[in-house]
Amino acid sequence: MSFVIKHWAPIVSIWVLVAFLAVFATVTIAAEERFAVFGMLAAGSLALVSLQHLVVSQPSETVRQMVYVATGSLAIILIATVFTLLV
Repeated sequence: MSFVIKHWAPIVSIWVLVAFLAVFATVTIAAEERFAVFGMLAAGSLALVSLQHLVVSQPSETVRQMVYVATGSLAIILIATVFTLLV
């Protein structure tokens, strides 16, 4: 159980950060400029995973965590983009 929590903690924390920043961008930034910010959020989430693996140095999990973070972050950004387009 400890391995599962240790494995998912960085992934979920990045998802929470991306969700918070997507909501913050949706509330505070003009609709025309949000799409660039959403792209920066996607790139930043992958950069955070890379940075985390530089510090922790567990290369066996790097690709898997990058895929999970990218998939979750893009899903969050997709929801924020659809909301921006509909509102």
